[in-house]
Amino acid sequence: MLHTFASFFKTKEIRNKILFTLAMLLVYRIGSAIPVPGVDASQLASQIADNSILSMMNLLGGGAFERLSVFALGVGPYITASIIIQLLSMDVIPALTELSKSGQSGRTKIDKITRYLGVILAFVQAFSMVYAFDRQYAILESNSLSTYLYVATILCAGTQFLIWIGDRISMKGIGNGISIIIFAGIVSNIPAQFVQVFNIQVSGSSQGAVFGGVLQFALYCLLYLAIIVGVVIMQLAVRKIPIQYTSSSNTRGNDITYLPFKINSASVIPVIFAGSIITAPQIILSFINADAYNKVSNFLSLQKPVGLAIYGVLTFLFTFFYTDLQVDAEKVAENLGKSGAYIPGIRPGNETITYLRKVIHRITVLGATALTIIAVLPYIIPMFTSLPSSISIGGTGIIIVVGVAMETISQLKGQLTQKQYHGFLK
Repeated sequence: MLHTFASFFKTKEIRNKILFTLAMLLVYRIGSAIPVPGVDASQLASQIADNSILSMMNLLGGGAFERLSVFALGVGPYITASIIIQLLSMDVIPALTELSKSGQSGRTKIDKITRYLGVILAFVQAFSMVYAFDRQYAILESNSLSTYLYVATILCAGTQFLIWIGDRISMKGIGNGISIIIFAGIVSNIPAQFVQVFNIQVSGSSQGAVFGGVLQFALYCLLYLAIIVGVVIMQLAVRKIPIQYTSSSNTRGNDITYLPFKINSASVIPVIFAGSIITAPQIILSFINADAYNKVSNFLSLQKPVGLAIYGVLTFLFTFFYTDLQVDAEKVAENLGKSGAYIPGIRPGNETITYLRKVIHRITVLGATALTIIAVLPYIIPMFTSLPSSISIGGTGIIIVVGVAMETISQLKGQLTQKQYHGFLK
């Protein structure tokens, strides 16, 4: 692994991409520390540790949310817009479906539509958030309509600037710009998280309990590492279905290839879906009725058994829903038929479609179960330990960090191999 990292920096082009990416991330971290003018974020910061939804938003924003900086919204609105457009392109709106099948030109138009929708969602989310937080925590120096619009515009502009940074990383950096920004935001909080856990378990203990606190901190680190390993296994686990081509000889094993299906094809999207569903009624009620908002927020709190159970069930069900959108058994069977391939022992056509659906649903049970466990773990552990939910183990952050890291390393290895191949030809 160390040799691989050294090889990245030995190659001039890859080294320049890495340095450019680090420079863009530095801009992102500086912006995350710049607060929006006219906002007293201290009131908001004191509420985040006690609110599971706010803690999740702060985690994904790399701490920018609790400071209500210019990058407080992060790239969340753009991700939401991407999910909405992707769902609408699944034979819901014919025009979008046609664009999705029109090659590069169609994808370019869809990306432009996504960005316009992202601007709208960013402004609506910013205005709603500022209005609700000001009513609940009095975070603004002035609560006039012009102040709400002013702050919302700054937050919306911050999101669009982050998307621009992501585009630059994708074009001139190591790629996956939006994912890298989310990755950087989450990773930036990890050192402070471990320091906070150490202070709770060790520094705050009496002299006689220091040894026990050290053991608890070591157990925390080992459990954290074990969850990372589990996420890696979940990301790499695939179900290989053997396929054979009609032109191949059945007696030659080398002619059999495999069709891989990941046990977690939905990645972290179901967790985001579930969080959005739980958050939506709370945001709406914050405009209508403060008492109803407090009751619903208490009922749907992820720190309560009922709210956590609803969150877990939604995550599990959305995993099946999004997997069906991502992996279309009919299209897979159609592509196999066009390429002259078949699954040994399974007839082409409807029987292949039925078999593929059965396999996908079976492996999705494992993926959905693992994803649900990892998603609810940060809220289960504080129920039985002294750790606050904001620094607990597991959750969306680890899934995103591990997934982005593995994908980025894979891309860099591919670029490195390509450079070495070209160098060999020259």
